[in-house]
Amino acid sequence: MPEADEEKDSAEDMPLSMRLSIADTLTLGNATCGFMAVYFTTTGILIPHLTGSDESGMARHSAATAVILMLMAAIFDLFDGLVARKLRSSPMGAELDNLSDLISFGLAPAYFVLVYGMVADDAHQRVSALAAIVVLLAVVLRLARFSCVTLKDGMFQGMPSPFGALTVVSIVLLELPFIPTLLAIIGVAWLMVSRVEYPKPRGILAVAMLSWIVGAMGLLAAWAFDAPGGQLLLQTGCALQVVLGAVIPLFATARRVNTFRDNRREARAAQLP
Repeated sequence: MPEADEEKDSAEDMPLSMRLSIADTLTLGNATCGFMAVYFTTTGILIPHLTGSDESGMARHSAATAVILMLMAAIFDLFDGLVARKLRSSPMGAELDNLSDLISFGLAPAYFVLVYGMVADDAHQRVSALAAIVVLLAVVLRLARFSCVTLKDGMFQGMPSPFGALTVVSIVLLELPFIPTLLAIIGVAWLMVSRVEYPKPRGILAVAMLSWIVGAMGLLAAWAFDAPGGQLLLQTGCALQVVLGAVIPLFATARRVNTFRDNRREARAAQLP
């Protein structure tokens, strides 16, 4: 009994900044998924390629597993924000979230691009390494700006890093020629540091995002196990992800232009006698 009392006292004496909340635990799950995505990309794709192994099935399974882990990281990232708003969030929650996002949506997709440049037949390793660095730095800059800039409620400035990471991976999985793949990846990196506004996933949008992620996991599983039509289904899903990543900025830009025109029209009307 005295030992139990001592443990209780030590827990109560622990600084508030060192206590993990439920949301923090979900955030750590996000970081773990990102690290394991790097692990499967290395052991299942890169190492077999360097050792001359011809186990294409293993590479397919590992690639699917790595991307599924990034999708799971996105689910953790979605729910830790929801839980933090409903329940208590620790003082270090925001820092944990940024660090975990850097691993799962910065390092993991950038490393995926780097390995793609090493194993693809028509890719150039050094150019792919440069593209991977651009993706990583874009996520670093985006997360740093998110911590410093105050925006209106319900909006992000720049493509959210989970959405950007999944779009980058989708571009790689489409297996397009090297130059279009490279340009598309750089375009996504630019969108992440742009001033284009993206809505935060709340309410119906959060449900739609979760449904999309679960559906993407199913497509990856079908592709990994060589199900009938699995390749076509995966490429269709990847194409939809890329199209969605391109269409949202167009709608956001059109909305900003219309808002600017309406404001000018109201200002002119106010100046009339």
